[in-house]
Formats: sequence, C-alpha cells, structure tokens
Amino acid sequence: MSHVSAVVRPPLVTGGKSYHDITEDVCRQVEGKPTTSWKIVFAISSLVLAVGTVSVFWTWWDGLGNWGLNKTVGWAWDITNFVWWVGIGHAGTLISAILLLFRQKWRTSVNRAAEAMTIFAVICAASFILMHAGRAWLAYWCIPIPNTYGSLWVNFNSPLVWDVFAISTYFSVSCLFWYAGLIPDLATIRDRAKSKVSKYIYGLLAMGWNGNTKTWARYEYVSLILAGISTPLVLSVHTIVSFDFATSVIPGWHTTIFPPYFVAGAIFSGFAMVNNLLLIVRWTFKLQDYITIEHIETMNKIITVTGSIVGIAYITEFFIAAYSGVSYEQYAFINRATGPYWWAYWAMMTCNVVTPQLFWIRGIRRSITWTFALAVVVNIGMWFERFVIIVTSLHRDYIPSSWAMFSPTLIDIGDYVFTFGLFFVLFLLFAKYLPVINMAEVKAVMKSSSERFPYKVKPSSKKPGQHVTE
Repeated sequence: MSHVSAVVRPPLVTGGKSYHDITEDVCRQVEGKPTTSWKIVFAISSLVLAVGTVSVFWTWWDGLGNWGLNKTVGWAWDITNFVWWVGIGHAGTLISAILLLFRQKWRTSVNRAAEAMTIFAVICAASFILMHAGRAWLAYWCIPIPNTYGSLWVNFNSPLVWDVFAISTYFSVSCLFWYAGLIPDLATIRDRAKSKVSKYIYGLLAMGWNGNTKTWARYEYVSLILAGISTPLVLSVHTIVSFDFATSVIPGWHTTIFPPYFVAGAIFSGFAMVNNLLLIVRWTFKLQDYITIEHIETMNKIITVTGSIVGIAYITEFFIAAYSGVSYEQYAFINRATGPYWWAYWAMMTCNVVTPQLFWIRGIRRSITWTFALAVVVNIGMWFERFVIIVTSLHRDYIPSSWAMFSPTLIDIGDYVFTFGLFFVLFLLFAKYLPVINMAEVKAVMKSSSERFPYKVKPSSKKPGQHVTE
C-alpha cells in the first residue's frame, strides 16, 4: 500500500534544505567579507557609541550632577534604563534554558541570537551601575572582598547589593551557556577555515572538539545542567531587581506584586527585542528558511500572553491601592493616571496592554511588517512602564512643598544613547564573526521538523479509518 505524506505540524526548516545546505548558509556570513550594508550599519552604531562615550566620560569627569536629578526625584532616567536593559536580557535565557528542558524544537533557530542579546543587554545594564558609582574605578567596592580599609563591607541589607550578585551570576551563567552551545559550530568553522589565522583562532575557541560520541554525550549533559542552573535565574534576577522598589516604604513601590509583575514584563520586552533582531538578521543574511514565519508567530503568541499578564498586573495594582484604604497609596496611582506625567502612563497602557492584543489576529501575527512595528512599540511601552513606576512615585512626596518635576538633561540622554551604540556594535560583531544560528541543533531536528524529511503516514491494516506514523 502506498505511503501518504501528511504534515503533522508546520516545518521549522523550509526550502528542502540538506545538512550541507545548513552549514553553507550559516557559515557564509562568517567566512565571507563584510557586506556593504553591514559596514554602513556598523559605522552608524560605532558613531552612536562614540557620541555616547563622550557623554559617559563627562558623567564621570564632572559628576552625577549633570543628570536631571533633584532633591525629590533621586532616581529617574538612569535606573529606568538599567531595569529596561535587564528586562530585555530575559528572553535569551528563557529560550535557551526553559524551552530546552521542555524540548521545544522551535527554539533551535533562534536561541543563539537570543543568548547573545541577553549577554549584550546585561553588559548595557551593568554600564549604568558603573555610571551610577560616580567613580567607575572604585566599582569593585560593590563586591564583598577582603580589603585593607578595616571593616569596610557592603551593606548586605541593601537590594542594590543584591543586584550586583544577581546580575553578575546571570551574566556568568549566560556566557557559559552561550559559549558551550557555540563549541560544535566553532569546530565546524575551524575545519572549513582556509587561512592559518582563522584556523588557529576558531580552533582555540573550539577547545579540541572532535565530534565523537563521548564528546556529544558530554555536550548534552552540560547543556542540561546549565539549563537547570539557568532556569531559576530567569525568575530570580528580575525578582531581585524588583526588590529595589518593593522593599521600600514609598507609596507606589511597596507592593508584593512586583516580583511576578517584573518577571512577566521582562519576558514580554525580551521577546519583543528578539523579534526585532531576528527579523533584521533574517533579512540581512537571507535566513528565511531557518527563521520562518512559524518562529515569528510562536514568539508573538508568547508576547500576547505575557502582555496580557502585565495588563492584569496594572489592574491589580489599582485594586490593591483602592482596597488598602491607605490614602497615600491611592493618591500615588491616581497621580500616575491623571497627574503631570499622565501622558507617560497612558503611553505605557497603550503600548503594553492595547497594542499586543492585535496579535490575536492571525494575519497580523504572521506579518513581518506588523511584527517588527509592534515589537518596537512594546519596547517603547516597557521603557515608559519603568519610567512611570520610578518617577511618578517619587516626584510628589508627602509634603507638597517638596514636589518637583524631572526632566532629562543631554547627559542623561547621551548615557542612554551610549548603551544603544554599545549593544548594536557588539551584536553586529557577533553576527559577522560567529554563527548566528545553532547549526548543530538545527541539524538535530531536521528529520522531524524539515520539509526535506516529512512525516510519512499510512493507513492501518487493522482499523481502516485511522493512520499511524512510521
């Protein structure tokens, strides 16, 4: 009896690609010369980084008085940007660790770029810690190490110290996870390298990978162990960042909903940034057969879910304030919606709650243009969320005479621009000199998730109405 091909689920690798095609398509941008478009974008990013570097240098040279802070609003633009970048870094570990443990095959084409994005976003977030230190060369004082200054130790009761531990741990594990996944692909590039310099550099990075059975077994073990270590970090890092506010007694901050609320928001903004970056990489390196519409749609579904969770958190905040009976807490939230910063609050609500609901429409969810535009809108909204939480809770104190407004200075804006330049310079270097898609893992799911190897089903001889999979 003849076999009948039936698609159980949409393929994750299209175009009838073979194993050799995957190697050629992914290695092409690593082995070839930089394209004109890459050079232009890299030049623009480098220029942005240079302008931002001047701003950061001036911050350190002349002091934090260059920021728009005042006696009432002691935290504003800087901590907003810090929390925003940490949030963006969440999607990479979620895709790498949690989806690996759940055996989600669609992660294989997107995990490499998402992991790189995580590392670069955390570096950008850490730069604000260095800026805030005022004297960056003394930033190591945040670390509890033995010293010659007597009993000079950090305040372990401070959530800001917890941030240092959380960010450094998250960065270390993310780097390890990212590099461990790169090793098989680095060995592939090493074996294909034509120049002695390339062969030496990639050979050094590949750490003697030989591809035998024992090596692959150890690679799988390490991946699972790192995934197990990373999974709690996905939840703990932004939880600890939320403690910067939740452990205070300031109305608008003192709430127990912050940890899950911050984690959901971080995944929300992280997936939006992953979408933006992957759509650019997909078009620039012609990887449409590996980063398919199915990948984009799946991530848009996650954005819809997490955006809905964030919307519920916004409503819950108002309910808690109203139910508490504390007039100061109630005023803090009324002030957010109707006070001087009402425009920021409603921009946040529009971008984070209303806009993602468009993804319920299948045509929009599968549209490249709509996806890119809405992902940008989501990240704008998440920036406004952090700004609203921080500034509107501070700018009107208990005493009306101390009320003040915050306006960013050019140095504030320049420091933020610096992190954008740094992020895109690092990501462009990664995309050029390292494989942007995990070749080894994509090949591993080829037989079950490719157009070249479709499922084959045939009628059962025992029950004529049913089909079984071979």
